[in-house]
Amino acid sequence: MLRIRDLLLRCPRGLSFAHERITANVQCNRRCASDAVSYTHCSGVGNRQYATLSAAEPFMNGSSSAYIEDMFEAWQKDPSSVHKSWDAFFRETGKGAPPGRAYVAPPAIRPMSSVPAAYPAHAVEQGAPVDEKTIEDHLSVQSIIRAYQVRGHNISQLDPLGICSADLNSETPPELITSTHKLSEQDLDRVFRLPNTTYIGGNETVLPLREIIKRLQHVYCRSIGVEFMFINNLQQADWIRRKFETPGIMQFGSEERRMLMARLIRSTRFEEFLARKWSSEKRFGLEGCEVLIPAMKTIIDSSSAAGVDSFIIGMPHRGRLNVLANVCRKPLEKIICQFDSKLEAADEGSGDVKYHLGMSHERVNRVTNKYIKIAVVANPSHLEAVDTVVQGKARAEMFYRGDTDGKKVMPMLIHGDAAFSGQGIVYECLHLSDLPAFTTHGTVHIVVNNQIGFTTDPRSSRSSPYCTDVARVVNAPIFHVNADDPEAVIYVCKVASEWRETFGKDVVIDLVCYRRFGHNEIDEPMFTQPLMYKKIAKQPTVLAKYAEYLINNGVVTQQEYEEEISKYDKICEESYSLAKKETAVSNIDWLDSPWSGFFEGRNPMEMPTTGVHEETLQHIGKVFSTPPEDFVIHGGLKRVLKGRANMVAERQADWALGEAFAFGSLLKEGIHVRLSGQDVERGTFSHRHHVLHHQNIDKKTTIPLNNLYPDQAPYTVCNSSLSEYGVLGFEVGFSITNPNALVIWEAQFGDFANTAQCIIDQFISSGQAKWVRQSGLVMLLPHGFEGMGPEHSSARLERFLQMSNDDPDYFPV
Repeated sequence: MLRIRDLLLRCPRGLSFAHERITANVQCNRRCASDAVSYTHCSGVGNRQYATLSAAEPFMNGSSSAYIEDMFEAWQKDPSSVHKSWDAFFRETGKGAPPGRAYVAPPAIRPMSSVPAAYPAHAVEQGAPVDEKTIEDHLSVQSIIRAYQVRGHNISQLDPLGICSADLNSETPPELITSTHKLSEQDLDRVFRLPNTTYIGGNETVLPLREIIKRLQHVYCRSIGVEFMFINNLQQADWIRRKFETPGIMQFGSEERRMLMARLIRSTRFEEFLARKWSSEKRFGLEGCEVLIPAMKTIIDSSSAAGVDSFIIGMPHRGRLNVLANVCRKPLEKIICQFDSKLEAADEGSGDVKYHLGMSHERVNRVTNKYIKIAVVANPSHLEAVDTVVQGKARAEMFYRGDTDGKKVMPMLIHGDAAFSGQGIVYECLHLSDLPAFTTHGTVHIVVNNQIGFTTDPRSSRSSPYCTDVARVVNAPIFHVNADDPEAVIYVCKVASEWRETFGKDVVIDLVCYRRFGHNEIDEPMFTQPLMYKKIAKQPTVLAKYAEYLINNGVVTQQEYEEEISKYDKICEESYSLAKKETAVSNIDWLDSPWSGFFEGRNPMEMPTTGVHEETLQHIGKVFSTPPEDFVIHGGLKRVLKGRANMVAERQADWALGEAFAFGSLLKEGIHVRLSGQDVERGTFSHRHHVLHHQNIDKKTTIPLNNLYPDQAPYTVCNSSLSEYGVLGFEVGFSITNPNALVIWEAQFGDFANTAQCIIDQFISSGQAKWVRQSGLVMLLPHGFEGMGPEHSSARLERFLQMSNDDPDYFPV
């Protein structure tokens, strides 16, 4: 036994291998213990297959080691109990033969003429031992393939300016250097069999090493850098490999290229039109990343074809007007009206809102000819604050439509690079992505990577190689792409939408671009980034470069290109003329969640009747205090329920019972109630107990308030992650979708609300005045001055009243 273990551990570079004779149509697979990626390496010909394991973990730590040891013990007792090839292997090993000589092959089952010439002759001769170097070299080739899959993105050509590497490191990883794997220049022309962990061969099973490296560089080291090998799911990793490695998979027809050019024209000329008309206005234009518009439209096209008909979008201010005009197709005259000098900052919904306001628009998708709805959620200057609001709004729409798998509704988030890596809300948002009560079944994240944050160099704004590294925590694949290669961008967007449709998980597209002007159009970037902006001044637009490429390749003519530009310029000028005739700006045009018909016939200052019949309360109280039969509950909880039953009988109520009365009577009337927050199912002070847990069976629970009436509305009560900022934003988004629902977020203590203050300030207190938005959200903020000290006592009502009222002496009529 010690001899077998010693031989297995002596293999080169820590790689261990076992020889096994199997039939010609069977492959022996072993799974890599570290990342669940299969690493089968097949060398030799005929009926010889050599199964190898990755060096990621020593072979003797894996299950395959135990398999060989068991077989060796069986052989010791009865040599006929193992295959003849293993019998020969163990006999030769016992005589002192090294692994490469211990295996004796049976006669070949196909003619010698079918063997590739690059294989050494003695490797295929009948009965000849296998050359150990041949095995080592094949393992090295497999290591090279894996190195490109893992690290190829580090040397991809991602920066359109060619100034620096997107990962802030210009060195080539040693894993990508052939000599690191002990292969020489002469080895480049040798032929090697490809493992089943790559698709670069297409229908070919063997390739020269030179061609293998060429194809790997073509896939992983040009305009696209793919990060996916950290994903601990074999099926998902293999799916991505197939999407990028398969030869010829990234093909574009003439019509698709013409449409891409037309979309780039709209994106580019829209910004140029606004720049001509309002040269001194801030608009946070998209110059330098004009490809964002065709990218978003491609995702919408692909997802619409798969059945999605509602898109919820959240984004910062850069490029917002362009997205509203060319993605959502909001009438241009409505956007132009926001530049009207007659609008004063004191006007409701004015000030800087033209690049912050949202909208909701329904239209036909021209590519799929399907009806779609697009909502862009209003977002404050606090950049990523909108992330979980979008998630909540999308989840609410899924809930009310019965879209349990997210096949009809899809959230899409646009980020800035510095904000994505710098703001904690991004992690909180990602961390909600797979939680049962918060998942939206996959969000497509697009990072508009300017490679600068306002005036801050990325080397000073993040510690990670990429701004997107936070997404690795949820196993989201990350596709880095050079934004000046529009076809690469479009292909990545197609793959991203297919990933979301296939797996229902988040995906990140990192558009590595640049910002042609300053933080806004009247800012001077040369103060702080002189070298970068000298380069940008000489950089042609992506439209100019792509149009030149299409013209040179005969896809379009110069005249067709100029006619397409003239056609869109005419649309802009006509809209400008129409905007002058607008007499007023309608706020309804800027609502991301219009509550149609909700306010008609209502007096906002009149309190409606909310009382219910006592028999209704008696019924609710009885169900709420009675555990189901054959359901084992905690002994202490039995006393709690008995106390509730006594209060109902005596026509009394405490906080928990009163809350149940309120929820239950609303559910009876068909009004959905959702309560979320940290530990809300039981209640922080052990007072609520809305979810009862079986004491002997894991995951068996019951919610009494969901069993009041056969036709009642559903009650959703869910413990959240330990997040306040993110979860409160989520519930804000949920609440703005449907006015006829009770949506509640509860902080464990008043001071917990402090961490969510950004959402309170940016969306709740300022909602009506700034965003023309209503929300029915209720915040439960327990614990005032009850002996827990000052830092636990910040849920005082006056704080919230002060934030919501700008004139303490004014009383509404």
